[in-house]
Amino acid sequence: MPIIDSTYKPSFLFEKGFISTVYSGLVRKVSIKQERERIILSDGDFLDLDWSFSNEKSNKLIVLLHGLEGHGQRPYVTGAAKLFNDAGIDAVCMNFRGCSGEQNLKYYSYHSGATEDLESVINHAISNKNYSEIYLKGISLGANIILKYLGERASVPQEVKVAIAVSVPCDLYGSCKELHKLKNRLFHDRFLKDLVYHLKLKQEKFSDNLSLNELNSIKTLIDFDSVYTSKAHGFKDALDYYKQCSSLQFLPNIKTPTLIINALNDSFLSPECYPVKEAKNNPFLHLEMPKFGGHAGFIGKKNVYYNEKRALEFVQNHKKK
Repeated sequence: MPIIDSTYKPSFLFEKGFISTVYSGLVRKVSIKQERERIILSDGDFLDLDWSFSNEKSNKLIVLLHGLEGHGQRPYVTGAAKLFNDAGIDAVCMNFRGCSGEQNLKYYSYHSGATEDLESVINHAISNKNYSEIYLKGISLGANIILKYLGERASVPQEVKVAIAVSVPCDLYGSCKELHKLKNRLFHDRFLKDLVYHLKLKQEKFSDNLSLNELNSIKTLIDFDSVYTSKAHGFKDALDYYKQCSSLQFLPNIKTPTLIINALNDSFLSPECYPVKEAKNNPFLHLEMPKFGGHAGFIGKKNVYYNEKRALEFVQNHKKK
């Protein structure tokens, strides 16, 4: 598909990627009523789902996936849930394993390429909730999961009509290298602090899987993926994990109308994270690269973000037949 010309233009203050990213992550508030449901997975672990509903009964659902160390109450997912609820569409914010406020039961948890849990949520929505139209929207890590889910399978359920991926690090190694640069030190250290805190809790429970020496050796995000993510989830090392789980390689196989929104001033993304060639060669891919927006910081009027508005527009205009 032709590359989409973006119309996003924030106020002067939020043209700076750092400011829009920080404001959206730390300052924005969204008020929404959610109901939590716990589902049991085939391996005996659990997922917590945070539901919100339209005023009228709906057969339409948007499944929302958060980013690294996020959860179902983060404004970047609840903002979309509220907008879609107002448009007559139910929403479920999927908390990844260990992200709902309670440790998951297994040593392994979630990662950028773990699509099986998304598949379980979609099947649950179809089989147990009777939704006939399902839309997917993810931010950052959650966006990579959605793109990989759509592209790695021969087919997806016919109920899955449309997908939106925002601020997506579709080349994981490239994005990881960007996060380790001085310009992203504050973000890198915040992510690492949260990840190591949760891993310490796991280490206490699974000391046979992870020693204190290994835990204490983690000084960077790449260290974390070398010591924990790769080993806990069956990869050779961090680089093997990045290679196998990057969604970029799966984009040519996507057959579901999909919108990718990656801001050009997103400091988390490397040049490889802007899949121009893939979008031009796949009629189902739509790539929008706004000049501004930072990382998930597409600030808009009346607390409705540009990427949320575009997601609703895309759903309304590009449902899969």
